[in-house]
Amino acid sequence: MSKERIGFVGLGLMGHGMARNIVTKGFPLTVVGHRNRAPVESLVSHGAAEAKSARALAEASDIVMICVTGSPEVEAVINGPDGLAAAGKPLLIVDSSTSDPSVTMRLATQLKEKDITLIDAPLSRTPKDAEEGTLDVMVGGGEADVARAWPVIDCFAGRVVHTGPTGSGHTMKLLNNFVSLGYAALYSEALALGAKAGLTPKVFDAVIRGGRMDCPFYQTFAQYAVGRDPNAHRFAIRNAAKDLGYLAAFANATGMVNPLGAAVRNSFTAAVAAGQGERYVPMLSDFVAAANGVSLEPK
Repeated sequence: MSKERIGFVGLGLMGHGMARNIVTKGFPLTVVGHRNRAPVESLVSHGAAEAKSARALAEASDIVMICVTGSPEVEAVINGPDGLAAAGKPLLIVDSSTSDPSVTMRLATQLKEKDITLIDAPLSRTPKDAEEGTLDVMVGGGEADVARAWPVIDCFAGRVVHTGPTGSGHTMKLLNNFVSLGYAALYSEALALGAKAGLTPKVFDAVIRGGRMDCPFYQTFAQYAVGRDPNAHRFAIRNAAKDLGYLAAFANATGMVNPLGAAVRNSFTAAVAAGQGERYVPMLSDFVAAANGVSLEPK
């Protein structure tokens, strides 16, 4: 039995590793390039084909993976003048972006009329995990559609959880990011307060690491805050702020009072407003420290 043909849009920090795992594990893969040619050429060298547009990619695919920044970009990829929907054919679209759940559900309803199925499969962990095929994936969609996409997702996932209907994966992703980014804001303030009191990040780490408050997210955060590795967790502060904005809209739509979410969002949006948006999440610690007149750099 021949494998389904896979299309992939969004060859960024996460997408390249995901797509490489798909093609090296035997699926016919077509990709569409953007400004950065390096990931396209890398995937072509592994056997992928290149399409010149999202429409052409859809024409060559049965299942299309999307891994872009957020809902506006997803809508442009699907409904743009030369987008996936313009191919006018049945398609299963798997959105692995961090998108607004309300937009995901609206798009799914609209696309159903065109014989296109949209499910959501957002990601957790890091680009390193994408390369190693060990991402956590939260999948929202109907049973049959999730079962069809599962072998493709399994190429780059270490753990897959079916969260419920379409939109539930993106909802769970927002909750996941709320917790992780909340920790990032908390660590940043704790490190700055420690520095004010003369406690270095190294001392802070000696107490937290290996104790009850240790976790893999803390370890990658500390890899920068203590070890000064700039590539410890390559997730931009501006994208974190965007996700927290989606969380705020979600909380508002449900009538939920979300004061901690607002506080965490303010930490990230302040960094974006100060021109720090392209830096990575653990670097929020430097911004908070500097705002309080201290430095976390080792002396």
